[in-house]
Amino acid sequence: MQITKEQLVKIMPLSKRNADKFIPHLNKYMDAFGINTPLRIAHFLGQIAVESAQLTAWVENLNYSEQGLLKTFPKYFSKTLAKAYARKPQKIASRVYANRLGNGSELSGEGWKYRGRGIIQITGKSNYKAYGDYLVKTGMNVDLLKNPELLETLPGLIKSGCWWWWAHGCNELADKDSVILLTRKINGGSNGLTERTKFTNTAKKVLV
Repeated sequence: MQITKEQLVKIMPLSKRNADKFIPHLNKYMDAFGINTPLRIAHFLGQIAVESAQLTAWVENLNYSEQGLLKTFPKYFSKTLAKAYARKPQKIASRVYANRLGNGSELSGEGWKYRGRGIIQITGKSNYKAYGDYLVKTGMNVDLLKNPELLETLPGLIKSGCWWWWAHGCNELADKDSVILLTRKINGGSNGLTERTKFTNTAKKVLV
């Protein structure tokens, strides 16, 4: 199944500015990774609408204020630390993603290097390595760990999201028609569940 620019814009109005250049890649890689039924596509578009701010942003924004840090990352910031780190995205990423997701310590800077990128915001060295290994296995001569910025450009920012969806069993969750299970799988919780549900329901009306 192929989607049209008109359908995409009905689902995500803000995608209009990028629709022409994104549609060919979306259709190519959704099909390649089995996102090929109206229900699967509806759920995929409903999720990436939130993950990518309706296909307008594909690099994680970590430019948090002091209050934003305390609200979003209370585990990692005291009031004193929040004041010192506020509005310093590189330092923030290096701290909140340190020693997890395959990243090294805060001093390694890998939290920043492997921050969220692509339409599903692939995050962390281990996830970049997994996708990089897939690319090499399928015949592409790329070192993604050395060139993580490839997920900021076409086709990487779209292909990586379609791969992640497929590799983590999201097609099967979409077949169950569960926004909650998909949100949990992608986000690790229920962040943005209301918006994800709204976009998915709109996509169903347009596509199913």
